[in-house]
Amino acid sequence: MYFLGELILILTSSVLLGQIFTRLNLPAVIGQLIAGILLGPALLNCVKPGALINLFSEFGVILLMFLAGLESDLALLKKYFKLSFTVASVGVILPVVFMGAASLLFGMKIIEALFIGIVFAATSVSISVVVLQEKGQLHTPAGTTILGAAVVDDILAVVILSLFTTFSHTNGNSGPTNNLGINLLLEASFFGFLWLIYRLTPHIMQVADRLNIAHANKIVALILVLSMAWLAEYVGLSDLIGAFFGGLALRQTTQYKELDTAISTIGYTVFIPVFFAKIGLEITFTSFLSDLGFIAVMTVLAIISKFWAGKYSCQLFGFDKTAANIVGAGMISRGEVALIVAQIGRKNQLFPQDIYSSLIFVIIITTVLSPFILNYFIKDNNDVRYSNKNGNEL
Repeated sequence: MYFLGELILILTSSVLLGQIFTRLNLPAVIGQLIAGILLGPALLNCVKPGALINLFSEFGVILLMFLAGLESDLALLKKYFKLSFTVASVGVILPVVFMGAASLLFGMKIIEALFIGIVFAATSVSISVVVLQEKGQLHTPAGTTILGAAVVDDILAVVILSLFTTFSHTNGNSGPTNNLGINLLLEASFFGFLWLIYRLTPHIMQVADRLNIAHANKIVALILVLSMAWLAEYVGLSDLIGAFFGGLALRQTTQYKELDTAISTIGYTVFIPVFFAKIGLEITFTSFLSDLGFIAVMTVLAIISKFWAGKYSCQLFGFDKTAANIVGAGMISRGEVALIVAQIGRKNQLFPQDIYSSLIFVIIITTVLSPFILNYFIKDNNDVRYSNKNGNEL
């Protein structure tokens, strides 16, 4: 009964604060985070993370990564693959280098510094999509590049995260055995298994459609994704990589829109709001003032690393300055994936625990600032032109 009371408080405050931020044209996820901060030890201290909240949160993050894979448009990735891959790759490398180096200057160990860079390697373009739609730029080469780069970005971030946790050995044992060679072989085999599942998934879902059971295809999809998440965790990788690639596999099926609607309903009504609220529950302001310099430096580096990656990569492919600036600004927001990676780092003690709140503040600040920066560079639709290296308009 106590947990039900906590759940009522979390969902009610998440809805109310999420609505406020949506009205401000900002992501509802920020409202959900602030709901956790409000209810947690930072302010009211009326909700404390417990076993059931942790369980709901874990299920929420699996569903969130599954939906990220399910909503990834591979057709966009194929159309602008070279440019999107370049933008995403440089956009992963620069935050790791810039923010990793800055973390070293703040006295952190190499492993901790690298992980902080990985936290800010991911991009969340959900808020950029809203701005691009309003300005009529979503289906331009810049908008398409941002969407394609976000797909590659998420894949690279999840894979790097899994490999990092494997080699850092923060849990003492990163796989089912005590032999690193065997564990690495099992992890490599898992990626081979992913390819097999990707090929078999359309046939599995065809069988599911023939079952005389209500919502059979949704149940089978959940079984598939949860199994892949469990198997990834078992071989020593993050369960997120299994969930994400499970979503990618189901994306190619004819039922993916139906699955997206159903799983989104399951996730966003209960489990995903609890996940974001739980992040807020773990935030405190005890070291905020002392970490203000760290927060300021990391925020600046988080912005310029993604902006430069998008801008200069696009200029190499012939985009004019205005279009390249739009891509750079569209890649700044971190959002959900960065929050997930930070949460994993906290759980596995991959960085000093006393800076966790500061990292969350940086993620929130970049997410809030990104639409204003993007709006600044989209002055007028007629000002945006896309030309190739020969000067011909695309």
